[in-house]
Amino acid sequence: MRLTKAFQPTLKEIPAEAQIASHRLMLRAGLVRQTSSGIYAWLPAGLRVLRNIEQIVREEQDAIGAQEVLMPTLQSADLWRRSGRYDAYGPEMLRIQDRHGRDLLYGPTNEEMITDIFGASVKSYKDLPKALYHIQWKFRDEVRPRFGVMRGREFLMKDAYSFDATYEDAVASYRRMMLSYLRIFQRLGVRAVPMVADTGPIGGDLSHEFLVLAPTGESGVFFDAALEEQDWLGRPVDCDDHESLATFFSTVTDHYAATDEKHDEAKWAKIPEERKREGRGIEVGHIFYFGTKYTESMGIEVIGSDGASFHPQMGSYGIGVSRLVGAIIEASHDEAGIIWPASVAPYRAAILNLRQGDEACDAICESIYGTDPENLLYDDRSDRAGVKFNDADLMGHPWQIIVGPRGAKEGKVELKQRVTGERFELSVEDALAKIGAA
Repeated sequence: MRLTKAFQPTLKEIPAEAQIASHRLMLRAGLVRQTSSGIYAWLPAGLRVLRNIEQIVREEQDAIGAQEVLMPTLQSADLWRRSGRYDAYGPEMLRIQDRHGRDLLYGPTNEEMITDIFGASVKSYKDLPKALYHIQWKFRDEVRPRFGVMRGREFLMKDAYSFDATYEDAVASYRRMMLSYLRIFQRLGVRAVPMVADTGPIGGDLSHEFLVLAPTGESGVFFDAALEEQDWLGRPVDCDDHESLATFFSTVTDHYAATDEKHDEAKWAKIPEERKREGRGIEVGHIFYFGTKYTESMGIEVIGSDGASFHPQMGSYGIGVSRLVGAIIEASHDEAGIIWPASVAPYRAAILNLRQGDEACDAICESIYGTDPENLLYDDRSDRAGVKFNDADLMGHPWQIIVGPRGAKEGKVELKQRVTGERFELSVEDALAKIGAA
């Protein structure tokens, strides 16, 4: 994309309503614009980040056998009455009526709808297990929306739901999903630490929330550094084998990790000092086993191998896709702007032409841009070099390919890595190879 043609409305001033870094930087870098309280329009660069996150989520969910569906944003109130949650959910649910007076709601989550869809189609234990997910907009009418996309009213979420015949199978589905989540977050370039969460009135210990470390996090976190050192992408786990999944799960849960609400000083004291990590965390995902809560309340049964009917076991698993954009920025920025991990950045690199109109500079920039115009942003504006440097740092591109008259005469460019600030003088070919565009 050529910056002269891009819709990338950056701001020089810090918006008064923005209280945290991610909100300020998303507005300044032209990723989003607020349209009403807690509701945002996603502009082209911001949407590219969302799509990159979605793609990684899809690939890792597909890898464990989950299948993607797409459910509507509007749901029938009758589904929620069947589960008993329609009146219990509270004012966060947006309730509306259509022209025929039928009660509808803008879905804050999808347990009822997916359970109904499943129950209408699956009648035998032979069709289990099943794991279904979708990536869809949700709405919760927050009393006080704040912090930009971190606590908005409308948000993009990946929610998945598992259906199993037995508790043992449901536990395997839960562990499978935990592995998928850890791999997703590692690919996104963030370390999200899984911590035991409350299970509410259902009880048990199968509920974990995933927190990204950031100074503005809402929760205090305490964990063993061993959890940061794991390579979940490289760990061999047979997702079809219960024992392999159990071994993986032990690797996670054997290390101490807790939010301030569940922190145990006695257990914490047993962790060697050099392995203690503490700080603040932003919740970006939650996995939860709830058994037959919905299949029972909604009357969903399948026939077992013995001919008797039973209610399938369920779990639900959420990732805040739009929230992750803010969380990544909170965890990865400096005074100059955003520092995108390469896997989610809107563009692989920015090409900065420091002398627009110079024959050598223009030729090199055009040749570089032509190698991958979809994933390179070419700053072809006639602005001063300082403006281009500032905007490139603000937007957070992983690499900046800087083309000036002196280097251009020798066929050289300067390559700057955003995260470290390192600069390299390289040939065009070597620069493209280094950023992975050759």
